[in-house]
Amino acid sequence: MPFLPVSRDEAGGDVDFVYVCGDAYVDHPSFGASIISRVLEAEGFSVGMLCQPEYHNCEDFKKFGRPRLAFLVSAGNIDSMVAHYTAAKKKRNYDYYTPGGKTGKRPDRAIIVYCNRIREAYGDVPIILGGLEASLRRFAHYDYWDNKVRASVLVDSGADILTYGMGENILRRIAHLLGKGVPVRKIHDVRGTAYLTDRDDKIRFDVVEGYEFDDLRRDKKLYAKAYAQQYAECDHINGRAVTEYYGKRMLVVNPPMPPLTRQELDKVYALPYMRAYHPMYEKDGGVPALDEIKFSITHVRGCFGGCNFCALAFHQGRSVVSRSIESVVNEAKLLTTLPGFKGYIHDVGGPTANFRYPSCEKQLKDGICKYRKCLCPTPCKNLIADQSEYVELLKKVEAVPGVKKVFIRSGIRFDYMLADKSDEFFKKLVRDHVSGQLKVAPEHCSSNVLKYMGKPDITVFNKFCDKYFGYCEKLGKDQYIVPYLMSSHPGSTLSDAVELALYMKKNRLTPEQVQDFYPTPGTASTVMFYTGLDPFTMKPVYVASAPEEKRMQRALLQFNRPQNRAEVRSALIKCGRSDLIGYKPNCLVPPEKSPVHTNKQRKK
Repeated sequence: MPFLPVSRDEAGGDVDFVYVCGDAYVDHPSFGASIISRVLEAEGFSVGMLCQPEYHNCEDFKKFGRPRLAFLVSAGNIDSMVAHYTAAKKKRNYDYYTPGGKTGKRPDRAIIVYCNRIREAYGDVPIILGGLEASLRRFAHYDYWDNKVRASVLVDSGADILTYGMGENILRRIAHLLGKGVPVRKIHDVRGTAYLTDRDDKIRFDVVEGYEFDDLRRDKKLYAKAYAQQYAECDHINGRAVTEYYGKRMLVVNPPMPPLTRQELDKVYALPYMRAYHPMYEKDGGVPALDEIKFSITHVRGCFGGCNFCALAFHQGRSVVSRSIESVVNEAKLLTTLPGFKGYIHDVGGPTANFRYPSCEKQLKDGICKYRKCLCPTPCKNLIADQSEYVELLKKVEAVPGVKKVFIRSGIRFDYMLADKSDEFFKKLVRDHVSGQLKVAPEHCSSNVLKYMGKPDITVFNKFCDKYFGYCEKLGKDQYIVPYLMSSHPGSTLSDAVELALYMKKNRLTPEQVQDFYPTPGTASTVMFYTGLDPFTMKPVYVASAPEEKRMQRALLQFNRPQNRAEVRSALIKCGRSDLIGYKPNCLVPPEKSPVHTNKQRKK
């Protein structure tokens, strides 16, 4: 099958939808724009792809003419501000979703800019928002880069309707309504959407009354309460619509769309993707993001892990759904036919690689528990920890002719592995699916910090490591663990960072990369960072917001680097741990060297 058209000439005339995207055009099921456009194509609609248009004027937005039904607008696979800036708010010098890794091909706050250009070009043409940036900014949200609470992106963009979460069935429903002549501003009954209307308009679903935007941006306590309210309604079984008020207008965020069934998900991944970037990017060296996933397979969506710094609960949701084994095997067979395939499947994973089903039977009937986490602080008594189907899936993928090795590089939830009484997957992981290093995410070692992260206690990670290295020894494998660690998460004091540094020294951990906490829309941890409150308990949380302390916490996680020694010494002195400066075995850094004196100064 060919790529979708990137110009009016290729389309052969008008199209039903023009998909405007902040990423380059990569026709692969790891890219949301590709999935949505192929789903609409399968429904009989024509779609033109307008990827990374010149945004300083509206000329590029006229490439296809006025679409028959609507413009679809997405910032791309990640938030445009995250794509552009580091946690220290410094400009990035590389963009994985742009040809050649060049920066500057998409604007800051991409969906707002794109909508402005579309309005300049076509006035009141229907505009539908989607993708991660829209999904996580559907309510009033704290914006780290502006350091203030911004309005819902639907308000700021001037679009007609916003879709959130995984959008296949949402867009199918909207597309058919538009095709029947229903005005976009009358579409108020589709789950997984948000729209603006008059304050006294009737809402089609059970509703939870929200708050005034002006109050939310003034009152941090109210903002934290609003987040907890929104989080509680993020369930397709018992979730209700949530409102928010902007002067005379009311924002209505409808309940989530139910996740795709296994059969529906199989059909999505069986669509005719080219699995390549568009040939027009060849001269620029291609799109780097494709290299990471070209020979990988996604087998699952959703995550019930419940990490507070992760936006999955607000986007993909906490209900897990997976593809059939047959569907995954068919994709593995397809990978063996692609140019450049050398026998290695780099990943068979997803948000959490070793999840395949909802965490318990209760979820299927009553939905997700509003505030109870399935795994943290300890596994729920109703948790069904069973990885046997994942083992079967991996075995069948390994048996595909042409496949030499299958690796697992997505996140492994190690506490879920320990909860599984059968060690079949644990043994198989160590024996067959680790390429020398296994990356896992304990994130910290302080019990206090881990509590605010929504992660299990460090004793669970220690138990996992003992078991992992025990199996490595039995199987004769020289394999290691690479931990993901995070500095300056809400709740983390300098003393906590010192505790983590000592833990790393004791266990001989030397991470190459450390993630400084990055406040992004849609996470409980970001609410903590902004308000100083835990939104689920409304109790105060310590926040390291000063740049100096954030630098110190980060330096402590890489205390063995010579360039960090001055920061580490300052941190140790500040928190009363000068005993860790010196040459004793437990010390983190040597003392500052005495300055070199001249002979005259030495005599004096």
